[in-house]
Amino acid sequence: QVQLVESGGGLVQAGGSLRLSCAASGRAFGFHGMGWFRQAPGKEREFVAGISGIGASTRYADSVKPRFTISRDNGKNTVYLQMNSLKPEDTAVYYCARARALTVITSRDGYDTWGQGTQVTVSS
Repeated sequence: QVQLVESGGGLVQAGGSLRLSCAASGRAFGFHGMGWFRQAPGKEREFVAGISGIGASTRYADSVKPRFTISRDNGKNTVYLQMNSLKPEDTAVYYCARARALTVITSRDGYDTWGQGTQVTVSS
């Protein structure tokens, strides 16, 4: 069974940067697209960024362009989210997820495995 473990969250001042990591267990990591979602208190979980299985394609929510960058290292079974110029509205729990398919998927329904989440708090 695949497990996803996020790390790298924390407290940062507005304008600062954080790099989230998501380590995946199991095989066939490169055969699945991966995504990052976030959920702020009282709000729905929303798509942040996604990347295809070999990393050739990426997509971002408009609210994070061009500040965030998603990448992956299939040799390490890890996906990253580099977050720059952070804003207080980026405060949320960030979740890593594995897509059902090889391509980039923006819908929550397209993901079958989720991590436990990591808190990101941006102070003003």
